[in-house]
Amino acid sequence: MNSDFSPKVHLNLNVRGLRHSATIAINERCAELRRQGRDVVRLGLGQSPFPVPDIMVEALRRYAGEKDYLPVKGLPALREAITGYYRRTEGLDYDPANVLVGPGTKELMFLVQLVYYGDLVIPAPSWVSYAPQAQIIGRHLRWLPTQIESGLGVTPEALERLCERDPERPRLLILNYPGNPTGTTYGPDQLEAIAEVARRYRVLVLADEIYSGLHFEGEHVSIARYYPEGTIISNGLSKWAGAGGWRLGAFVFPDTLRWLVDTMASVASETFTSTAAPIQYAAVEGFGDSEALQDYLRRARRVLGALMRATHQRLQDAGAELAEPRGGFYVFPNFSPLRERLNTRGIVTSEDLCEQALEHTGIAFLPGSDFGRPEHELSVRIACVDFNGAAAMDAAAELAADEVPDDAFLRQWCNPTRDAIDRLCDWLHG
Repeated sequence: MNSDFSPKVHLNLNVRGLRHSATIAINERCAELRRQGRDVVRLGLGQSPFPVPDIMVEALRRYAGEKDYLPVKGLPALREAITGYYRRTEGLDYDPANVLVGPGTKELMFLVQLVYYGDLVIPAPSWVSYAPQAQIIGRHLRWLPTQIESGLGVTPEALERLCERDPERPRLLILNYPGNPTGTTYGPDQLEAIAEVARRYRVLVLADEIYSGLHFEGEHVSIARYYPEGTIISNGLSKWAGAGGWRLGAFVFPDTLRWLVDTMASVASETFTSTAAPIQYAAVEGFGDSEALQDYLRRARRVLGALMRATHQRLQDAGAELAEPRGGFYVFPNFSPLRERLNTRGIVTSEDLCEQALEHTGIAFLPGSDFGRPEHELSVRIACVDFNGAAAMDAAAELAADEVPDDAFLRQWCNPTRDAIDRLCDWLHG
């Protein structure tokens, strides 16, 4: 036998040159730098700083012994809890048979693109995994142009311009809000206008509402209220319940899309089979209406609202252009107004900016080019998550009911994130 033999590399053309997800890659890089003794502030991966709610942890302990395969679509009690959640929060009535539970919403987003035949439509910027998933599957990708005035989100005008070129073409629009990477959201009037265009051209809408529980005022509204027949709602535990590592997400479909959920379930039966049983049992509590869970969300929103508004103001004062965050834990500043100053330091692209910031300040974040923005636009995504969320929530509970966490609170309980923003702004002007 020839020991020098090595098989030729024959990769699917759709995955040639595909890199690790940018958010995963920056997290692994930060971990390696810390192992080397570097002091790194991790503002790259959008992992919630808050602990999993106690009632969910206790439920997981109770059900840790559950070992049987569950139905492909998910535990019936969990699907009932999810439909109950949308009945309470949105006034929408769904059939539990139209709920599909998966190992994270990312997997379900991949499946819906695999099963539904249509172009993927997303705004620039968008979350880092939407476009690569379309590439892997071989779907056409259409980026919608955005403006800072509209929060860098989808506008009915941009969607109309795209659809009118080929009115009969099938399309899947992903509407993520509160948004990653911008932190912005949509009001009822905006959602109704987008829904009107989507209905006229029969665009399928995937409402990625994974940050819905972290709307700072607790006033998230689903586009499914205005376009129920053509909207799939995507939600899960990773962001508003701080349980990213639990890997549980769910899609909720209207009766008009039963054919789609059933086909996705068939594909799921041949791939992941079902989501981990103990996690599903514990997740029932996450979609419940307990006072403990509501208190958890109020405290998380209180901390994040104060931190993100302070971050927005500090970056704006430093000369960045950015939309005001309304939920979640991201900002997406564009430092192009500082281009002349930054160019003299060899910073020409958003990737240059991130590399030099990490090297000189120890602050890790991601370039706007990873989110669909032009390479030479000096935009970046900052995830304000590197702080002890449990301690911050406990401290927030001690404040008066109408008291807004002030800067002293943020510097005590939201560091190293809060000071890192100051350090970054000072470095940009250095």
